[in-house]
Amino acid sequence: MTASVARAQILLAALCFATTGTAQALGPDGTDPIGVGATRILVGGALLALVALARRQRNRPPWDVKAVAAAVVGVAVYQLAFFGAVADTGVAVGTIVALGSAPTLTGLFEWIVDGRRPSSRWTAATALACGGVALLALAGADASISAPGVALAVTAGGAYAVYTLAAKRLLAAGHAPETVMAAAFGLGAIVLVPALVATTPAWLGHADGIALALFLGIVPTALAYLLFAHGLKRLTASETATLTLAEPLTAAVLGAVVLAEHLSAPAIAGAGLVLSALVVLAIRPPTTLRPAPA
Repeated sequence: MTASVARAQILLAALCFATTGTAQALGPDGTDPIGVGATRILVGGALLALVALARRQRNRPPWDVKAVAAAVVGVAVYQLAFFGAVADTGVAVGTIVALGSAPTLTGLFEWIVDGRRPSSRWTAATALACGGVALLALAGADASISAPGVALAVTAGGAYAVYTLAAKRLLAAGHAPETVMAAAFGLGAIVLVPALVATTPAWLGHADGIALALFLGIVPTALAYLLFAHGLKRLTASETATLTLAEPLTAAVLGAVVLAEHLSAPAIAGAGLVLSALVVLAIRPPTTLRPAPA
């Protein structure tokens, strides 16, 4: 599999991630963000476990318990911290800080843990994408800043970075993408069961609530993270995290097309910055031709 195919898989995963907000807007009333996040992971984790069982890996290498634990904690903490940040400091600021800090922290952690220094191309693309995400999130929104909310958003970004690096390590060790995702989200779902019960999800008692839970479990979780894992296996963790910033761009387009939301000039400018970042990542650096050995 080439790097271009891997990038396409990550972008398709980001497209799937972006359907979460639109699906929740079209879903039943009375949904709780934390309950929706926990339900999504619970249904998606069960589906990923079934996929892993159906495609049982032969000659599977031994599990790195620390990497599995880090992936599970990252999955669970991200859900709770992100929705907590949005509830405390608002959607705009929470989204900017969480999504903006995730690729930056991923590149930093990858440098510290694996000794892989981020390239200047990645730095430029990440800066462009983070600026675009800020414009998309702030367009038409009343931003209010809360210190605890910002701290929760940074925690969510850090949890995403930890999960991505842990999954990358398990993939590099020889585990199949389906198996890695099943372990992370299956165990992560168990951790999030108390959060789901605490929200008393009455909306799951209706047909449209069940449909929402199934959609969120299938498309933006099971399908999205299978694509994510296959792409991550070929790419670095830092580049993968930056490519997933296509999610807010896709969410804005879906909001305009499906929910008839108005795209302001700042939102269009933000979309252009994100697209520019993706182009920067897609362009291959020039290679220096060396003379053939005599």
